[in-house]
Amino acid sequence: MKVFRGYLHPQLLPQCALTIGNFDGVHRGHQAMLALLKNEAQHRGVPSCVLSFEPHPRDYFAAVARKPELAPARIATLRDKLTELARCGIDQCVILPFDAPLAAQTPEGFIQDVLLQGLGARYVLVGDDFRFGSKRAGDYAMLDAAGERLGFDVARMNSYEVHGTRVSSSAVREALAHGDMERVAGLLGRPYSISGHVVHGRKLGRELGFRTLNLRFSHWKPAASGIFAVLVHGLSESPLPGVANLGIRPSIDPDDVNGGRVLLETHCLDWPASLGAEGAYGKIIRVELLHKLHDELKYDGLEALTRGITKDCDDARAFFATRI
Repeated sequence: MKVFRGYLHPQLLPQCALTIGNFDGVHRGHQAMLALLKNEAQHRGVPSCVLSFEPHPRDYFAAVARKPELAPARIATLRDKLTELARCGIDQCVILPFDAPLAAQTPEGFIQDVLLQGLGARYVLVGDDFRFGSKRAGDYAMLDAAGERLGFDVARMNSYEVHGTRVSSSAVREALAHGDMERVAGLLGRPYSISGHVVHGRKLGRELGFRTLNLRFSHWKPAASGIFAVLVHGLSESPLPGVANLGIRPSIDPDDVNGGRVLLETHCLDWPASLGAEGAYGKIIRVELLHKLHDELKYDGLEALTRGITKDCDDARAFFATRI
């Protein structure tokens, strides 16, 4: 899959079949829409294309209003979103910076400048609640009328349901907030995971006897947080069981080397000897969060923290023992 920042690129093909959205989590509803898009693109002999936004529009408006609480919790990093879009067989993805000019653009301007001149859309597929343009003034009826007038096809996909429940990013966020990882996997069609490069941290874990793999979660407000039993992919032929903390580490100095950023810190229950002490840094790993053990806790000192981590490791081993 080719990825473009904006649509002013010579490598962008002149026509496409397009869908538009944030696609946070790329859940089963998204997957059904992408499968339909891919089929329509093949029939028309044009590439399939996803138009998405970074930051999330609600992030942008929350920042403008200086009300961070209005920003949605983020399910996936941009890396993981792009990975899942590629797995769905999409040919190209355009990430459009959501900024003041885009927020102020009229629906008519968006159709002309972005959909037609920028992307050459011949087919546009949207969800049943799709809105676009300044003040969300554009809707499906307006888009459909423009398509009939300007010569591109428009289609709308209804909500996707599993066991009577509408699959949506909001439903995934709710399940993650409650730590219901089984429900999350049902909504996503796969276990929830986070991937990234292993980065250096404070190295406190090795001092306590629990070496950790650190991934930075780029958004400040992850949809999940707490302590989890996990599987780590990318360090050996088979996934490695472990225990992970996703959050802000309340027992650690907020002015530490990671600058108070959200981290996913993972301890493998059995460290591969072949990696050596420093062998994981710089590697790209994927961590599946399978079972939530508890919320983050603030421990009174390093001795209490060590006891807490030891118990988390024991509980994670007990969880994996039930899966054999």
